[in-house]
Amino acid sequence: MKKKPLCTGYDSGIVTRRDALRTFGHGLGSIALASLLSQDRAFGADDISFPNFAPKAKRVIFLFQSGAPSQMDLFDYKPRLNKDHGKELPPEVRMGQRLTGMSGYQASLPLVGSPFKFKQQGESGHWMSEILPHTAEIADDLCIIKSLNTEAINHGPGVTMMQTGSQFPGRPSMGSWLNYGLGSESSDLPGFVVMVSNDRGGQPLFSRLWGSGFLPGKFDGVQLRPDKDAVLYLNSPGGISAAGRRKALDRIQQLNQMQLEQTSDPALETRIAQYEMAFRMQASIPEVTDLSGESEETLKMYGDDVKKPGTFAANCLRARRLAERGVRFIQLYHPGWDHHSGLPNGIRHKCKQTDQASAALVKDLKAKGMLEDTLVIWGGEFGRTSYCQGKIEGTKFGRDHHPKCFTMWMAGGGVKGGYSHGVTDEYSYNVVEDGVHIHDFHATIMHLLGIDHERLTYKYQGRHFRLTDVHGHVVKELLA
Repeated sequence: MKKKPLCTGYDSGIVTRRDALRTFGHGLGSIALASLLSQDRAFGADDISFPNFAPKAKRVIFLFQSGAPSQMDLFDYKPRLNKDHGKELPPEVRMGQRLTGMSGYQASLPLVGSPFKFKQQGESGHWMSEILPHTAEIADDLCIIKSLNTEAINHGPGVTMMQTGSQFPGRPSMGSWLNYGLGSESSDLPGFVVMVSNDRGGQPLFSRLWGSGFLPGKFDGVQLRPDKDAVLYLNSPGGISAAGRRKALDRIQQLNQMQLEQTSDPALETRIAQYEMAFRMQASIPEVTDLSGESEETLKMYGDDVKKPGTFAANCLRARRLAERGVRFIQLYHPGWDHHSGLPNGIRHKCKQTDQASAALVKDLKAKGMLEDTLVIWGGEFGRTSYCQGKIEGTKFGRDHHPKCFTMWMAGGGVKGGYSHGVTDEYSYNVVEDGVHIHDFHATIMHLLGIDHERLTYKYQGRHFRLTDVHGHVVKELLA
């Protein structure tokens, strides 16, 4: 029997269900809606529920510094490198390792020491550069990993590897995996939120970096923008009242229910919940992005830039507000750390943009009693070379990409504060003790959230995939 159309009235005489949803939705937006459903447990995970064991962290705030900060100019103090400034990189240090095309054909690879002074900070004695005065104030809260390493040597594969566990595009991002496994603690906000600083320099950042890959699209990261349309397609057009929007949504949901009764399609159940979530977000998103209710003391702690929408400082404060309201994974991207030339001025500028706000976020979470179950992560996709790219021209120089060792820090969320892990050689060129691969890093993050990284999987094209692929082990020395 031929089914009757769900509604009629267009010139053609028939309006499909898809047309009805698009027409009566008043701009709620299918693009935004596809990623907004919270889930209490992983789909497709059979009888396994997450977390697998008691978590130490409930949520993650990842302050990603895109472009690769120079480790020996910030955290990995190397006086020998300064002593040998201008000398050739020793062959026994390089060991024939691959170089990028940007410096691989140089006739000379002169070592270049850091122009910045270092000092031990806090009771922990972490060595830190003078251009990180605010981060120095939270030294005893930081777990600094100096022995991270990866295979990726260029930005595209490097950033993709850090975000998804693979150098190849198409895999789910870390936030999507955690959203899939754990969902959001909030019924009014998505489980995975992304913010990108409005600094337009540096490498391009693509939405696939916070995409869900082959996971259902509802696990995408939702990007918050620094304007009135914080989430695209979420706001209603002018002239549409809240009551009118509610009435239209009720009618749409009736159509959904009618179709669900006929087909028992689980995708329709998802859509029903998505539309309800979007309706609630029309109130929750403006509230969470409005910083006007924050005290002057708090704003001052984050710095002058906090009052400028889209800055790293403003996004850090937004991140705290999102964490308070139950968002599981909050990803900040700050571009511009790719210093192939002009490094001394360039890295000083980047630290000025990020140092105070990064430290303020940790202090703020700690003051509110949230740091103990919020894992804060700071770092980029790989490190920089101890030799100069091109020629050293007085105090002007640059550093090339270097995947064999780099530094990141974590705070809160069950990691050891005031702890330094891993050792690099005298030139910060190779790991000599306690190396941590990105797969290990991801496994450790998941462990802190109560997830066995080998058990959170998704079957795709006949294979069970996971964030750590077929690698990774938990670095237990990092755990408090």
